[in-house]
Amino acid sequence: MERFFKLKERGTTVKVEFIAGMTTFFAMVYILMVNANMFADPFGDGSNPLGVSYGAIYIATAISAVVGTVLAGLLSNLPLAQASGMGLNAFFVYTVCIGFGLSYANALVLILIEGVAFILLTVTGLRKKIFDALPGTVLAAIPSGIGLFIALLGLQNAGIVVPDSSTCVNLASFNLLHQSWGDIMPMVVTLCTLLAIVIMSHKKIRGAVLIGIVGGMALYYLLGLTVTGFYENLNINLISPIGAFKEFGELSLFTVFTEGFDFSAYVSQHGSANLVLTIVTTALAFCMVDMFDTLGTLYAACERADLLDEKGEPLNMNRGMLSDAIATTTGAICGTSTVTTFSEVNAGVAAGGRTGLTSVFCGLFFFIAMFLSPIAQLVPGCATAAALIYVGILMMGSIKNIDWSDFRVSVPAFLTLTIMPFTYNISYGIAFGLISYIVISLFCGDAKKIKGSSWVIAALFVAMLLLTH
Repeated sequence: MERFFKLKERGTTVKVEFIAGMTTFFAMVYILMVNANMFADPFGDGSNPLGVSYGAIYIATAISAVVGTVLAGLLSNLPLAQASGMGLNAFFVYTVCIGFGLSYANALVLILIEGVAFILLTVTGLRKKIFDALPGTVLAAIPSGIGLFIALLGLQNAGIVVPDSSTCVNLASFNLLHQSWGDIMPMVVTLCTLLAIVIMSHKKIRGAVLIGIVGGMALYYLLGLTVTGFYENLNINLISPIGAFKEFGELSLFTVFTEGFDFSAYVSQHGSANLVLTIVTTALAFCMVDMFDTLGTLYAACERADLLDEKGEPLNMNRGMLSDAIATTTGAICGTSTVTTFSEVNAGVAAGGRTGLTSVFCGLFFFIAMFLSPIAQLVPGCATAAALIYVGILMMGSIKNIDWSDFRVSVPAFLTLTIMPFTYNISYGIAFGLISYIVISLFCGDAKKIKGSSWVIAALFVAMLLLTH
């Protein structure tokens, strides 16, 4: 392991990598249940319009996460983790299947096309050239933008930030006179866990993030004793591993090949021309969002872990993106939506993860979760939310590298780091940052600084926004 993962060279140990892998797993294990519920019961009424079961998607999500995460560790030696991406899964289910009317199997074909295209782009080196097209001001803002995004996710998972009809978002009520203790308790757990992580980190305690998550989980179930009906209302979806694997084999595995290329039902309703337009625009949306979500997360994690080369590029970047492309193709074959690199990997980086061994351990935990689904579901969102908020704080440091006095630099950077959390999308932040950079440079006499590849990527972003959003 020392020779393969270069542990001493990167200042880490097997123990630290194990803790980091477990931390990453705890931070993103929610995807197994969320993805399965979204596919099997998108409206929460048991209607199941996609015709696939919870167990089948649970296994499909877990297998693609194992393949992508372990491959990332072995190929790139970076502490990355992959699974079916949030946002992309919603686009797959609610827009492509339910909105456009494509069948579940038809939509998987688009994911397969995306995965194969990314493999070709990566092998030919074009994905790295796409990364090189991003200007320095946008790159400098990406880690902070993802940090804000992660922190917002944590605050919402904890129930501290809630939807509001007049202001879109608001602070949840802590008023015991109007709110029940059962609603307030998870928020208290998150805040206590966050403070505990900060204090332990200040005292240089190894594994502070993981200890915080485990401690927060223990506090949550301990305080559950003070909430009426807490244990009776625990929603644990028990699935039989044997039954789930059987459903996986019958309903999702290889469905993309056995049923996916039959578009006759869609053509009979909408026509061939509409099918071609739908496939082209939808594939473009999947590709652009996945590509820049992965690029942004990869860069942010490597910047935080000090794993950038002398040119400021992530180490083994092509290999990291190749694992993402292979995982997306695997996901399509297994029956789930686009597999992408999760921004929650930064929780593992904050716990000390510096090599691909972190990914291997994380992948191992996903493998175990296939057979022990109740254990995965016992991790409360309020405990992992504290870790996400803490990681968001750590990632804000990159804004010090931005020259805020120069509007040619500060405006693209500001749009990049604010659009990400406000739209729940990393790629949209990069899109607005890049497009604004080109426009400002063009009209401020800096047109020569714009790379040719930047024009191409900006044009694709514009097409994506005009045709698919």
